[in-house]
Amino acid sequence: MDLADTLYQLTPSPLLLLLIITAIALVESLALVGLLVPGVVLITAAASLAGHQEVAVMMVILAAFLGAVAGDSLSFLIGYTQRERVITLWPLSRHPEWLAQGARFFQRHGPTSILLGRFVGPVRPVVPLIAGMLHMSPRRFTWANLISAALWAPTYVLPGYLLGRTWQRLLAVPEALEPWLVSLGVLVVMLAVIFSWLRHQTRRDGLIYRACSHLSRRHPLSRQAWRHLVERHEHEPPLASWLLLLSALTAFSAWTLVVLHHQGPLAIDRHLHDVLVTLALPGLATFAELMARAGDPPAILALFLPWGLWLLWRRHLVAFGHLAAGLLGVGVLNALLKGAIGRVRPDTPDYLAGSMAYPSAHTSTAVVLFGLTAAFVARELPVGQRFWAYWAAIAVIVPMALSRLLLGVHWLSDVVGGALLGLTVCALVQLAWQRHPRGSLTPCPWPWLGLASLLLVGARIAWLPAI
Repeated sequence: MDLADTLYQLTPSPLLLLLIITAIALVESLALVGLLVPGVVLITAAASLAGHQEVAVMMVILAAFLGAVAGDSLSFLIGYTQRERVITLWPLSRHPEWLAQGARFFQRHGPTSILLGRFVGPVRPVVPLIAGMLHMSPRRFTWANLISAALWAPTYVLPGYLLGRTWQRLLAVPEALEPWLVSLGVLVVMLAVIFSWLRHQTRRDGLIYRACSHLSRRHPLSRQAWRHLVERHEHEPPLASWLLLLSALTAFSAWTLVVLHHQGPLAIDRHLHDVLVTLALPGLATFAELMARAGDPPAILALFLPWGLWLLWRRHLVAFGHLAAGLLGVGVLNALLKGAIGRVRPDTPDYLAGSMAYPSAHTSTAVVLFGLTAAFVARELPVGQRFWAYWAAIAVIVPMALSRLLLGVHWLSDVVGGALLGLTVCALVQLAWQRHPRGSLTPCPWPWLGLASLLLVGARIAWLPAI
């Protein structure tokens, strides 16, 4: 049994899936915790799985409704009974502006805020808490809670459920490919949620930060290293970057040893390659070719050029230097590793003659470019909204990496190795950037720079051959 079959068998049963949807809706509506959870993404993914398994749609909506009602009710109860302690609890103790924003929203809209707040991201988990702290009538709150949850549940569940019911028919996906797609979706969502949770827990008031701080006190050397590497950074400790570096570098080294040991494609590589060879979906080859061209060196240069010129013009020389160093560094590492490992591609078109397979340079470069861009953008966003930058980066990186498999020029293990190498370089660049306090990069005309990047990439795709 290969990895895809194993992950596919781990997909929840209908009953467990309904419980998961209830839990997601509860947590997303729960005070404090809901501020840190990408609930929209999770509920869409879970509803999509429910639609794919043909779970009754009314049961799915009911599960989300019950979870939403329970989450808001618990939030109200916490505010009602723990009014004085709420402001001392994390993360509100670190971000009192979230509570102030919710209070202003509640004062502006009154009891209607319970209904409206369900659909307004930043204040969604805070408004019921504020209602409890201000001792809103429990009866009035309950009615507003039930009505808002009844409107919220179908609005958030139905798009994902419809996607799960129709994606296989619309795309005419072969049955052999289904476990791979389901496994990929589950894996991406799991990794993104874990990353989001770990990122919050590496702040000064997070569980991981406090645990590492406690462990470092046990030995003078570890205590000194902790002070020098992490604790001396007053604004934002680089613990997350250190953990990313250690985990990505360890995983990349171990994965590379597995690739070297097999001296050829892994069993999972051959299995997926055989499945993809049989695909005959309309437009799939064109999509793969477009994504491949959008991720080659000329396209990467086109994407970076407007932003790089703006950074130079505004004299953000250090930011420009870090981004350029990351892209140049991953390019050099790709060339060295491909030459040293010498792994043959599953298929080698003329324009890739002489180029080796491991690791995937398209994947690693995309991870560095879009990963670092997400990190820089996230610095300028409120803490509760930073995950959107990383989700946007993932939405671009994943199809760009998959295009290499669809074209048949890489094995799956090449793409995995490329992603791990890219994450390692991202962590190194971030650690270099976080060594000193940095000023804000705003204001930035990002719509115009983004449009310029897209136009340059479009010109590259239209007029230059594949590289």
